[in-house]
Amino acid sequence: MDVLDSCFVKGDDIVTRHIAGETLIVPVRGHVGDLDSIYTLNEVGSRVWQLIDGGTPVSRIVNAIRFEYEVSEPEASRDVLELFESLQSAGLIRRAGESEG
Repeated sequence: MDVLDSCFVKGDDIVTRHIAGETLIVPVRGHVGDLDSIYTLNEVGSRVWQLIDGGTPVSRIVNAIRFEYEVSEPEASRDVLELFESLQSAGLIRRAGESEG
């Protein structure tokens, strides 16, 4: 299945805070925040994070970013896909329907 057609969900063991236009994501391991693995998302990344809900395909997130930030489709697609790859590699998101772990 193409990533653009996929929906993603956020990991269960994370804490997020929105501060000064950025989103901080802290993985929780063993009931304790892993402060060595804090992730910071800028304004655009924060908007993408808000749109990850398990039911919105990546293609719709790309279109939302494209129109909200007035960027070209190739630029929006590249940036969103790079962010999804990073978030998935860090274990912060997974494809909807996949078990965590």
